[in-house]
Amino acid sequence: MENSPSTLDYFRSQVGKTLDRTPSAAGNWLAGTLLGVEVHEIRVAYVVRPDMCNPGRILHGGIASLMLDDVIGMGNFVAGSEFLMTSINLSVDFLSAAQIGERLEVSARLVRSGSNLNHWEADIRKESGKIVAKASSNLIKTHVRIADLG
Repeated sequence: MENSPSTLDYFRSQVGKTLDRTPSAAGNWLAGTLLGVEVHEIRVAYVVRPDMCNPGRILHGGIASLMLDDVIGMGNFVAGSEFLMTSINLSVDFLSAAQIGERLEVSARLVRSGSNLNHWEADIRKESGKIVAKASSNLIKTHVRIADLG
């Protein structure tokens, strides 16, 4: 994969800002704050809101999965590719609960970059360092050129 310096530079310019104007409507709803980005790693912070919770008032597993998938997707975009890549799987382990008002950090790392498939790992941690969830995902190259999307 070839990284586009302008893509990485753009994301670096967004560090500390709310991610609410991305191509991902679901990601915009999450309204995370970009903490840091490198070619093969990205970190985003989220605050658990009531509309992110299940009836038990803890972070809904689907929302945790969305956080992981969205951060992996952003990281994969920054890693660079001429073609759009899409998830073919997302495996999530839920390890502890997160409460309303808690600040969470999602970190994603590119483990393997291939000609057609990228493998990522990610986790959600509380400020204390306790892991809320961890995930792995494979993304596959499509025939859609990123330049043709916009």
